[in-house]
Amino acid sequence: MPLFEKAGQSPAELEARLRLHRLPEIGPKRFHTLIDAFGSASAALSAPASAWRSLRLPAASADARRSAEVRDGASAALAWLERPGQHLLMWDDPDYPALLAEIPDPPPLLFIAGNRALLERPQLGMVGSRRASKPGLDTAAAFARSLAGAGFVITSGLALGIDGAAHQGALDVKGGTIGVLGTGIEKLYPQRHRQLAARMMADGGAVISELPLDAGPHASNFPRRNRIISGLSLGVLVVEASVASGSLITARLAAKQGREVYAIPGSIHHPGARGCHQLIREGAVLVETIDHILEALQGWKNVAPSPDVVDKPSTPLHPLLALLHAAPQTGEALAHNSGWPLPKVLAALTDLEIDSSVACEAGRWFARAR
Repeated sequence: MPLFEKAGQSPAELEARLRLHRLPEIGPKRFHTLIDAFGSASAALSAPASAWRSLRLPAASADARRSAEVRDGASAALAWLERPGQHLLMWDDPDYPALLAEIPDPPPLLFIAGNRALLERPQLGMVGSRRASKPGLDTAAAFARSLAGAGFVITSGLALGIDGAAHQGALDVKGGTIGVLGTGIEKLYPQRHRQLAARMMADGGAVISELPLDAGPHASNFPRRNRIISGLSLGVLVVEASVASGSLITARLAAKQGREVYAIPGSIHHPGARGCHQLIREGAVLVETIDHILEALQGWKNVAPSPDVVDKPSTPLHPLLALLHAAPQTGEALAHNSGWPLPKVLAALTDLEIDSSVACEAGRWFARAR
């Protein structure tokens, strides 16, 4: 099938949209303004500069539309789209994600590497700290495994920390996962996740971006990326985040978009829990098990939770685990609070660590997610 037929546009209009997309300071709202004003990207590119100025568009953008850099970038994108497994989805395509189309500034173009059909399936966003604790990473992976096993696509930002653990958890159970980039697909960031992204694309997942293929990592792009994560998703789960975290931006965008926001609480002594606690105070759903999410999404639950469901244990907690679920503690603090001799505490902690029930980080013990 010819490229222009796959993209749903004539060859000239497809190239014009790619050129328009590359212009400086032409974001989603200005892109739509130009299409609405002139009827097509081709007409917008050939319109006089005075017509652009009448729309209060930057003069630099009007001047750049005929530059070699813009033309070459559009040509490179057309060549990229000729390769198997690489797609372009535009806001007026019939299979553009319906939820994403509802947000105030939907991306006019989405570059997709991998399985584009995933964008049509029910998704849950998972976000959190780039510098997450080991228990936080374990929790993210466990919830992602369970949610992916229950039929949801796990959508996140391919960042270090919680994002990476969420993608990996979905892959562990052969579930669907989508990585939304704050860079162009050809400039994947962070580089440490190149192998993870490659595995996602190879195993039926996808990596997507609204940015030109060669766009580098600029700070202003990541909040824009966050609105896509929340816009694609039925709800957003925040696993671990500081009060100033970008994850809270995603959660608040989700709330403005009418999506459900979920947050996992933690110890009052752990800085990474404070962002989640703030969200809970603002009305987010406090989540301890996967059922707290599934209960709110009954209409979308196509299959029962997988056997790997994160749930409360049916047997009584080990006494030390009960203390650690309340707050991370040192071995000495556990001995004091449990009334056990320190050697007995250390022996029990060793058994619990072997059983993957606890982890030690910076001299303090944490309970791990089941």
